[in-house]
Amino acid sequence: MDKSSDCLYFQRNELQKNLMIEICDLYTSTLFLFKEQSYPGRCVVAYKGHVKELFELSEPDRNAFMKDVCLAAEAVQKAFSPAKINYGAYSDKLPHLHFHIVPKQEEGLDFGGTFEMNPQQIYLTESEQAETVKKIVSALSYKKQTKPSK
Repeated sequence: MDKSSDCLYFQRNELQKNLMIEICDLYTSTLFLFKEQSYPGRCVVAYKGHVKELFELSEPDRNAFMKDVCLAAEAVQKAFSPAKINYGAYSDKLPHLHFHIVPKQEEGLDFGGTFEMNPQQIYLTESEQAETVKKIVSALSYKKQTKPSK
């Protein structure tokens, strides 16, 4: 049964817009900036098709999606220089294939432990959000792999 009509990533509804900002399209996914920025540069890479599990993808699609995850993580590394990047693909309550790209700083929140899904501590102003998006797009652009969204 196709549940894409209920999917946050397909609907692009107010809930989705309240949580994240669309940055750009990658090969098989869309890159979003998480509005809650307790982990500076935190993003979400969401697969464009509606699947729940990584194993549901064909090998070429899976490789392309993982290439997107790597491109996003590399851009976040270049833009924010975290000590480590954590990856999360839980999807228990949102059954759509997506990876959280969570940069962690040694003196920052939860370093050495599991990142918190939504700490609700740091929200950027619109100009700070725009600057963060610009940093990520600039870091992606050096490879000329993406086309910016609207």
